[in-house]
Amino acid sequence: MVKVEIISQSACSACHAAGLCSASDMKRKEVEAKSWSSFVPGEEVNVFLRRSMGMRAVLLAYAIPLFVVIGITVTLCYTGVPELTAGLAGIGAIALWYFIVYLLRDKIAKGYAFTVERLNK
Repeated sequence: MVKVEIISQSACSACHAAGLCSASDMKRKEVEAKSWSSFVPGEEVNVFLRRSMGMRAVLLAYAIPLFVVIGITVTLCYTGVPELTAGLAGIGAIALWYFIVYLLRDKIAKGYAFTVERLNK
């Protein structure tokens, strides 16, 4: 296993005036990745995730919550519940979904495996 630091930056953060501007954005993230070779600290690498794992992340973060809010809101509206109450119930259901995902974050994270290879220059 190799610990990789990912520096995610917007186009603005590479600008020479980024220190004076509030629009610049740079975030550092660390991931553990599988590797079959050794690397030198500071070496630039490519980090990969299987496409199916990316689709799973999209499903958990966007698709399921979308279906939950639409399903609950439409169902409640058709049963005669006022629209405001139905909308708030949908928002509450999404909040509950993300809270459950937060509680299961360690278990979910174990299902994602990153791989690393040397950067081709």
